[in-house]
Amino acid sequence: MLLIAPTGGGKTLAGFLPSLIELAQQPTGGPHTLYISPLKALATDIARNLDAPIAEMNLAVTIGTRTGDTPENRRRKQRESPPHLFLTTPESLALMLSWPDAARLFAPLRRIIIDEIHALAGTKRGDQLALCLARLARLAPAATRIGLSATVAHPHELLEFVGQGAPAHLIEVSDGAAPELSIMLPQARLPWSGRMGLASAPAILARVAATAMTIVFVNTRAQAELLFAELWRHNDATLPIALHHGSLDIALRRRVEAAMAGGRLRAVVATASLDLGIDWGGVDQVIQVGAPKGSSRLLQRIGRANHRMDLASRAILVPANRFEVLECIAAIDAIGAGELDGDPPRPGGLDVLAQHLLLTAASAPFDPDALFAEVLAAAPYAGLSRADFNDVLGFVETGGYALANYERYRKLFRDSLGQVHIRSAAIARQARMNVGTIVDLPMLKIRLLGRGGGALGEVEEYFAQSLRPGDAFIFVGLKLKFLRIREIWLECTQAAGGDPQVPVYGGARLPLTTNLASRVRALLHDRARWPELPEPVREWLALQDAHASLPGREDLLVETFPRNGRWYLVAYAFEGRNAHQTLGMLLTRRLERAGSQPLGFVATDYVLGAWCAREPTDIADLFAQDMLGDDLESWMEDSSMLRRTFRNVAIISGLITRNQIDARRGQRQLTINSDLIYNALRRHQPDHVLLRATRADAASGMTDLGRLAGFLARIEGRIRHERLDRVSPLAVPVLLDIGRESVRSQTSEDALLAEAESLLAEASMTRPAP
Repeated sequence: MLLIAPTGGGKTLAGFLPSLIELAQQPTGGPHTLYISPLKALATDIARNLDAPIAEMNLAVTIGTRTGDTPENRRRKQRESPPHLFLTTPESLALMLSWPDAARLFAPLRRIIIDEIHALAGTKRGDQLALCLARLARLAPAATRIGLSATVAHPHELLEFVGQGAPAHLIEVSDGAAPELSIMLPQARLPWSGRMGLASAPAILARVAATAMTIVFVNTRAQAELLFAELWRHNDATLPIALHHGSLDIALRRRVEAAMAGGRLRAVVATASLDLGIDWGGVDQVIQVGAPKGSSRLLQRIGRANHRMDLASRAILVPANRFEVLECIAAIDAIGAGELDGDPPRPGGLDVLAQHLLLTAASAPFDPDALFAEVLAAAPYAGLSRADFNDVLGFVETGGYALANYERYRKLFRDSLGQVHIRSAAIARQARMNVGTIVDLPMLKIRLLGRGGGALGEVEEYFAQSLRPGDAFIFVGLKLKFLRIREIWLECTQAAGGDPQVPVYGGARLPLTTNLASRVRALLHDRARWPELPEPVREWLALQDAHASLPGREDLLVETFPRNGRWYLVAYAFEGRNAHQTLGMLLTRRLERAGSQPLGFVATDYVLGAWCAREPTDIADLFAQDMLGDDLESWMEDSSMLRRTFRNVAIISGLITRNQIDARRGQRQLTINSDLIYNALRRHQPDHVLLRATRADAASGMTDLGRLAGFLARIEGRIRHERLDRVSPLAVPVLLDIGRESVRSQTSEDALLAEAESLLAEASMTRPAP
């Protein structure tokens, strides 16, 4: 069964009602209900919210959470005596299914609840969960499955994910009160560019002061740190405001969550760590700082406020720049129209399947034919061919043809009856240490020395290695002074001064969805709606209309113009950062061949900007569809992107064991190992299953090739080239980004802003706003 209910509808606790009724009428031993959540914090929150009704009804029902944060002594107790209601995550479930006694542990199971299923389906975590559900269907055939979600763009695909080939029912709960959405601009002038939204900190603080409890959502951990510090800089009333993101130490996060639940905070600045279903009933409003990037994601966040169906959730959107104003309006329009976004689930990853086969063998020997049939029941693998299954199994057995001579890659063997066994207990332990599909960049833990010090959280190794002793950086709202790196620790003290850096985390920014991109293009094109826009944006678009051209709904506008001895090309594609990044790489190759001598490019969610030593010409040829042929193949082979993707695939599949890498050598050693193997496979076995998985990931992941291909097909014959003698108003934001990405000159940035502001002033005197 798949239950779709509005955010704030209490759907998660409703999912437990049948279990509580059954346990009250007929108590059982062992686990009765398995609850699976994409977030550790969500599992903890649900357990807390179940405690009260169970205690009030005096039920003899036990609850337990099993995540990566669960202490070892509690894990042992749970294994010996499982709770009735077992709350876990996909990774911990995969680990438990690898135990030799998994069949005994899960046999009593009667119900499986998958919460926030939309956040898992279509991802590698979802692939792993689907395989685990297929295994549970064999170990606990009497267990029924319930999927829960509030924001489902593809309900029938998710129904198949829950059903696992069995008949399944879709239940859609009618919408509750419509959300109250508004946009808030900074008190000072609206910035031309930037993504942090710090100019709005005083206005945000005023809204926080006017209500009892607010969640201030941001899009990245770096933005969370900066905005949190900026809010406290203006917080003269010392309102209790906290910070919550995934890199904070678990003890700090639990402290913040407890303070929220206890009503001791007025606001929390948070990333996606508080996105999903956590029932903070006392939240009065949500403030989204920065454009939301998708209507489904925004709706999920809105649902954290007024967590009841009969009350409207109140949310305020705070755009950080002029383009983001358009995106925020587009998101509000999409929610009003009931449009949700998101790509349909894709076929399951072969690297995830490899990990699953190894973990299955760690539990008990298996028959390949029976396991193949079981895997086909998992929705992402329903179309898996027997040849691909055999290739994956062969890889896990021997490493494949190119690696078969290396003992360390031989992990399975077959007995005389054809049963597949794991080679040793050591390989089983190693597999369990590397369970999961989330591949983080190497991290160092932050240790604050001195009185009141201790563990604060973690930062990526590459950021830590960029620091010199004495450098200042911000973390948890504190200004810290870097001292040294000692083994896995970054040691620091509190800093008195200095210009602090902000840790940046890889893979943190989500691209603009196709649905919102289409709405932004329509908003630019529809002059009848311009009177609804804030005055700074209205002036900006009117100035573009007067001095240049506006992007159309289905075409591509490309501007070229000279500035300071260089030529600039700005393409208004509106296809999201990932697709623009790939487009920029391919365009650079074409500009090089055309003799324009490209010097670099910048990709935002809205536009692509490139700068060259010579004037770009033949613009239509530069954006022809055939760039996805030889240019793409050549770039992918030459770039480091495929190598990084292979590293992730190799880790997930178990070819490289991340937890064996010496922490002091970390990223460098892991990269050397994966690059050596990558080169060997390309030379000796180019059709190796991991290379196929790498290419599939590259096409659907950071390169966004599918979206780029659709864009190039759509604009064929519809490219408009505007050759200007100066920067256009619409190009000012990307030129400011170019200034930040290349060698930055404050003088040139100030000159560009002054030029833009003078154009606005001139327009206000000569042309009325539409």
